[in-house]
Amino acid sequence: MPSNKKLLQAAAGSAGGEGLYPEDVFSTYLYTGTGSSPTITTGIDMLGEGGLVWNKNRTDGYANLLIDSERGVGKYLSSDSVAAQANVTGNSFTNTGYVLGTDMGVLNSRPSTYASWSWRKAEGFFDIVTYTGNDTARTIAHNLGSVPKMIIVKSTSDSYDWVVYHANLTNQQNLNLNTANPAGNSGAEYWNSTTATSSVFSLGNQFRVNGSGKTYVAYVFGDDAIFGEDGDEQICKIGSFSTTGNSTITLGFEPQWLMVKQTNGAAGWYIWDTMRGWTVGASGSNNDPSLYADTSGAEVGYGVSIGNPTATGFVTENFGSGDYIYMAIRRPMKVPEAGTEVFAGDYRTGGFVSGFPVDLAFMKNLYTAVSTDWETGTRLLGAKRLATTSNAAEAADSDFVFDNMTGWYNGTPPVDNQSWMFKRAPKFMDVVAYTGAAQGSLNVTHNLTVTPEMMIVKRRDSTSEWYVYHSATGNTKGNYLNYNFAPDTGNQFWNNTSPTATQFTVGDHLIQTGTWIAYLFATLDGISKVGSYTGTGSNLNVDCGFSNGARFILIKRTDATGDWYVYDSVRGIVAGNDPYLLLNSTAAEVTNTDYIDPLSSGFTVTSSAPAGLNASGGTYIFLAIA
Repeated sequence: MPSNKKLLQAAAGSAGGEGLYPEDVFSTYLYTGTGSSPTITTGIDMLGEGGLVWNKNRTDGYANLLIDSERGVGKYLSSDSVAAQANVTGNSFTNTGYVLGTDMGVLNSRPSTYASWSWRKAEGFFDIVTYTGNDTARTIAHNLGSVPKMIIVKSTSDSYDWVVYHANLTNQQNLNLNTANPAGNSGAEYWNSTTATSSVFSLGNQFRVNGSGKTYVAYVFGDDAIFGEDGDEQICKIGSFSTTGNSTITLGFEPQWLMVKQTNGAAGWYIWDTMRGWTVGASGSNNDPSLYADTSGAEVGYGVSIGNPTATGFVTENFGSGDYIYMAIRRPMKVPEAGTEVFAGDYRTGGFVSGFPVDLAFMKNLYTAVSTDWETGTRLLGAKRLATTSNAAEAADSDFVFDNMTGWYNGTPPVDNQSWMFKRAPKFMDVVAYTGAAQGSLNVTHNLTVTPEMMIVKRRDSTSEWYVYHSATGNTKGNYLNYNFAPDTGNQFWNNTSPTATQFTVGDHLIQTGTWIAYLFATLDGISKVGSYTGTGSNLNVDCGFSNGARFILIKRTDATGDWYVYDSVRGIVAGNDPYLLLNSTAAEVTNTDYIDPLSSGFTVTSSAPAGLNASGGTYIFLAIA
């Protein structure tokens, strides 16, 4: 077994050797100040394992505040200041996150909004070291268990600069976290002209890192550890690149958090994350809100895409030409254990509530006297929407906001609206944005980690149909989400190529030059089922392998024309009448029919169902979620 795999299994604290996941050791958490003492539940064991919490006020010009387990939760440092550590009251770490104190204007000012980033100590990923300087070249022991790629040092007792060691800086250069200054030569005085090892890092006699009698903290970051279900996935990548403005950086994973600093020019320490709205978009169309480690300024949006995330890394769109270093952290990758972790429906409650961060949302007005579009949007694209009832290009919509830990939408939705909300998760659902090319075929990388069984694909920047792949109709046929048509045959859809656990293939219809979005679904035991059935005209039980029935059902006939029927438990999947909507239609909800019934293992299609759901000998595809 590779040594780094052993390290992570040991860090997981499991006799069976269960590995860690990104969400076990890193979190972005958004909250609004209350002035009280809220409990912040990140799912990370900060009390038992120790770590660092970095908070930033997004609304106002307050400092970046760093609190860690080694110095104690009653002390903070500001990454944008040379100041020594100061006191803060009322904070505590817990086994699932932390509790905020009541200090106003520091961590919890009402009603400011905040971003909080948490790093848990874990071998190969992150460690914290405190020490007292002695003004003599020396080594400092650490417990990272691998060679550090980045070390951030700050004097806790004195007003000295933050000093940053980065493995990709040449000639032992260093940077200051609290300034936008370019890298400078340090030679022996900072790092003793010695590369860090898996057990120690070296210091010279420079007072900013090793002054006699001064106290220091060092945050030690690595990227050699491997995580995930099979213990073979890298969680963090620390590296460098050079660009003339637009470059593609390959990490081998999709990032959720990115910090970038130009090393040969005066540019700040940019911080982006997907929770706050680091999105994919055409040039000039996105805001990409930025925070900076080196300034106390409020969150800034530039009105352009900067550093778009991709399925395998990020793009340096609209960067200035130069040399850069970065640290990137992988998006969550834990397989869900219950359907409620990844799917929720909610009728208007003053903003739609899911109980989890929403990555994909559909919305429809249920008022029976009104015909309205189905609208859909994703965290990956930000404030933009598409309509499944139309072939129109995406439109900007400031209400499509995913800047939320437990739901989505900006403000209060119109009366009588409902939302169907999904969270991306391995083996369940993924969202992929890609750019088309010339005629032919294109392989698109995804992060579902298993073979997609259903894919919904739409061009964003121009008119196009909604194309649907389903494993039951195969790679030679394409369905249309915005019509009731029977499937068409041809290689223009999927190039007659079945998807795999790492990529899917598109043909001429789905490769046109432009920007595209794809929603991918798979069967996950007990949580989701992508399947098919043959109608009987009689009551038909559809076994999905569930234990408490289906909460969401989407059905389409494939041997003839047929609408896309939508049922859900919010509106009612009961023994009597069950309201339905048609995903391809603007028509109002129908409430006076009994076409399906509940079934503990899935759902029942009744004998009274029309040909669109249960014609004898008819073939049907479906997606169901428990």
